[in-house]
Amino acid sequence: QVQPVESGGGSVQAGGPLRLSCVASKYPYCTYDMNWYRQAPGKEREFVSAINDGGRTSYADSVKGRFTISQDNAKNTVYLQMSSLKPEDTAMYFCKKMSFGSGCADNYWGQGTQVTVSS
Repeated sequence: QVQPVESGGGSVQAGGPLRLSCVASKYPYCTYDMNWYRQAPGKEREFVSAINDGGRTSYADSVKGRFTISQDNAKNTVYLQMSSLKPEDTAMYFCKKMSFGSGCADNYWGQGTQVTVSS
């Protein structure tokens, strides 16, 4: 499965949690950054969070302290644990796989999973 596959989206009330998953196959000779982006209706796609092979993480200011990215390399899965959700977190969430190294450089987007937060 070259293209990432997201799951876990849904509808939740403000303040609630939700966990997204992204399954993406990897080649052992490549290095990877796994990213979460989101796009709300009428807005541009924006960066949410990222994790690299070494476990280094980064977050958009808007989600710091509320979202946590993690990965299970044995399952080729990246998670985005979202808590204290706000209506403004409503968006389609996309997983992006970025690969690096000789013969590896490429990017793949998943189809997205919808997150809807009601007030």
